[in-house]
Amino acid sequence: MPQAAPPLSLPGMKSPGIKVTQSQRLQLNTSLQASIRLLRADASGLTLYLEEQAAENPAIRLETPAPAPGEWLPRWQGAWSSGLGGDAMDRVASAAPSLVSHVVQEITRLDLPPPDRRIALALVEALEPSGWLGVPLSTIAAAARVPVPAVESVLDRVQRIDPPGLFARNLRECLFLQARDEGFADTVLTTVLAHLDLLAKGELARIARLGGITEAEVEGCFRRIRRLDPKPGARFAAHAAPVREPDLLVRQGETGWEVSLNRSALPTITVEVGRGPGRAAARTLARLVDSRNATLLRVGQEISRRQVAALDRGLTALSPMTMADVARALDLHESTISRIVAGVAMDTPLGTWWLRALFGGARGGDTEAAGGVEAVGLSVAALRARLAQAVAAEDPAHPLSDAALTAHLTAAGANVARRTVADYRKALGIPPAHRRRRTPVAG
Repeated sequence: MPQAAPPLSLPGMKSPGIKVTQSQRLQLNTSLQASIRLLRADASGLTLYLEEQAAENPAIRLETPAPAPGEWLPRWQGAWSSGLGGDAMDRVASAAPSLVSHVVQEITRLDLPPPDRRIALALVEALEPSGWLGVPLSTIAAAARVPVPAVESVLDRVQRIDPPGLFARNLRECLFLQARDEGFADTVLTTVLAHLDLLAKGELARIARLGGITEAEVEGCFRRIRRLDPKPGARFAAHAAPVREPDLLVRQGETGWEVSLNRSALPTITVEVGRGPGRAAARTLARLVDSRNATLLRVGQEISRRQVAALDRGLTALSPMTMADVARALDLHESTISRIVAGVAMDTPLGTWWLRALFGGARGGDTEAAGGVEAVGLSVAALRARLAQAVAAEDPAHPLSDAALTAHLTAAGANVARRTVADYRKALGIPPAHRRRRTPVAG
């Protein structure tokens, strides 16, 4: 029997064959992709995503809960009196040296004539960390040796500096300036602002009767006012978040600090009953949102548990805290903590803070800083807050140098280099000492 001819083989030609290779490839399914996206979303981003999903899936129905009148965010507490209220610690927590730097730069851009510029700087001297004027115009006029109408004329100019609401004399004027900038300073707003005491009590129907408008108009105005900022200057403070609907609310309860989701900023998902296309996806989305909210609430509660001192006394009392610490306490992965706190704001009576900005490791303690008693390392976030506080309290005619700020932080219990202090100062948007120097207005 003849044998089969061997396969043809040419020089440089490889023999045909089958090879089995193994490779790894990570492919995220749709549910996991949505879960990661929801973890990274803040309240506004989550709302936008849900609106997009509802537009594509008729089985999803969204309902935005109406904010309950009288239940204001913590940042509104104390804003109803003639002044902002609160104690000295509230003022310290809101201290913002970059606020003064900001308004001085904006006043320079206004290109005012010398007499008006002198009045504008007198108004800056009267500016409080909240962004309000702390003294009457008559006092400012007397200090600047000009008539009150001259101060009023310059006040109208500086009140147009961003953010709106700066240089307001009271809450009503602060809100009006912001409403004017947003384009809803109408007769309804005028009526509501004339009865802020009733608005704080939630008596919307009574406001409507007194103003001859509908209760629906009052409620619509209330929704807009609730999103305004009674302390526009506080946003310049260290770790402060931009004014918007925060994701978490922190209030002082009977047993301590209580954390809750800001439900008025989150739409509620309702899945249409029955079976059909889209309902399974809608139920999955609802579960993912519930999981995201539950995780965010747990993280917020753990952070508040670790930062009681900061909630009591301000950001200068922040304790060292890393994402790994929180992850271990909650039995979560560190990447989950990183995603959930990204862009999320927590509203407290001392201001609205970024969650991510509250994390920071310890800076080495100093055994000599506390009179021979070993000092526990301070949080980097707390050190930045202490630096901002020191600059806010400095003599404007003799601002603190980086060397002086270094000595201040060292006395607080941390050995930091002057170069590190300069980096902290730059990160906070605080200019160097020679640019912070301001000559007092002659009396």
